[in-house]
Amino acid sequence: MVEEHKEQQPVEEEGATRVSEDSDDVNGAAEEAVEPSGEDLKQKLDETQDKLLRVAAEFENFKKRMEREQAKLIKYAGENILRELLTTLDNLDRAIEQGQADAGDDTAKLQSMLEGLDLTQKGLVAALEKFGVEALDSVGQPFNPDEQDALTMEAHDTIPANHVVREYAKGYRFKDRVLRHAQVVVSSGPAA
Repeated sequence: MVEEHKEQQPVEEEGATRVSEDSDDVNGAAEEAVEPSGEDLKQKLDETQDKLLRVAAEFENFKKRMEREQAKLIKYAGENILRELLTTLDNLDRAIEQGQADAGDDTAKLQSMLEGLDLTQKGLVAALEKFGVEALDSVGQPFNPDEQDALTMEAHDTIPANHVVREYAKGYRFKDRVLRHAQVVVSSGPAA
């Protein structure tokens, strides 16, 4: 038994450590268990490639779905505002019907039609304001070329020079952008 114990211990030979043959067999078996075979490596490589292909396919599908959704959003971007404008169109139709009705008095027909148009205009303004469109105030204000287009200048005794006398077409702002410049007449100051 003592001899067996000696064989298992490392034997020193010329300053180097050597392991007995019994321990070499144990280490060799451990190395074989740790080191995968070529077939195992190929299987793992195939699994990894399959996973990579699946991830790439999922990403491509996600990308295509996002592109379709973006195109759909762009295509139907104005849907809400158009839905709001349909109410205004209905009001215009009612105003026209009132104007064409056989109410004997022309003054009553005209008054009814004007009331309908006034309500329609207010409804349209409310719908535009709901979506961030607001009218620009021009009359009496200093001329601002970023918001107004000057059509002409005219002398005016009460409105100072370079201020808006009147507007031919209102200007509108959409959120922080000028949607349409106001078309205005600008004062050149008192007549000489």
